[in-house]
Amino acid sequence: MSRVGQKERVTQTRLRKFFVEQLDYDYLGDWEYREGNRNIETGLLTDWLAKRGVAEALIKRTLRKLDVAAALGEGKKALRCE
Repeated sequence: MSRVGQKERVTQTRLRKFFVEQLDYDYLGDWEYREGNRNIETGLLTDWLAKRGVAEALIKRTLRKLDVAAALGEGKKALRCE
């Protein structure tokens, strides 16, 4: 691993520890080599939104917008509300 890669890994570890210990996030493990690994975990996001009472139609629309944004690499531009 390069020095840059080593520094990145140290930073990721530090941030993960902060999110878990300070913000009470659940750590789901290292999914780097997991089959079907994606930037947007639609199953987890759908379940989370549904538990909070978000309508199914809105969840589907949101997932479509996120997929478009991820595919185009446009980030915030693609996520603007219409």
